[in-house]
Amino acid sequence: MTFLRTKHRTNRRSTAALRMAALVALPVLALSVACGGGDDGAGGTKKDDAIADVPRTPTAGDTKDADGPSTPPAGKSAFYDAQMKYVQCMRVKGGYKDFPDPTLSGYLDWDKVNEIGSQPGRNEGIKGGRNGACVAELQAAMAAEPERDEQKAYESMLAHAKCMRDNGVSRFTNPTMSGGNAQPGGDPNPASPVIDSNSPTYKKAREACRPKLLDGLDGMQ
Repeated sequence: MTFLRTKHRTNRRSTAALRMAALVALPVLALSVACGGGDDGAGGTKKDDAIADVPRTPTAGDTKDADGPSTPPAGKSAFYDAQMKYVQCMRVKGGYKDFPDPTLSGYLDWDKVNEIGSQPGRNEGIKGGRNGACVAELQAAMAAEPERDEQKAYESMLAHAKCMRDNGVSRFTNPTMSGGNAQPGGDPNPASPVIDSNSPTYKKAREACRPKLLDGLDGMQ
């Protein structure tokens, strides 16, 4: 529990950034990665097109051995380095000394980030640092993110959204495609959330549906 490239990447990141800014109420955070919320477990799943599970695709070097982490994949090393600078900023200036290392693929470890953010008094600034101290580093990390297959990203997020509804988070919305870019689903009103991400139903659904998301998308929806 976020930054010059092509117009294609900028559009996708800008939309995700608006969702993030609304969720964490960080006025100075122009760009960010986003995640959806949860609700009280009310029933009433929506009818939509079924889609096959989209498993995570392992990348060479994207695992840890018994002796510790190996080096990040060559094609993602710049992204990893940029993300590490963001992490280091979060620890030194952002107010989170225990902010976790990124995964070897370069993406943030959202399980650990969200766990920290769920602690009392620790959600404000969890994405971008307290008082926006690490916004510049976050923007730089997002700018270094490798290009993604937008169709696969959309299919992954669609499978995840359907899974969340099937597991009781009935208001979880589908992602959309806009201008060839996949836009995350999640809470239908991020500015004033109607889904309770702290509810037992949401947490259980999140755990069950995690495998639906491709690497790097777990912090967006």
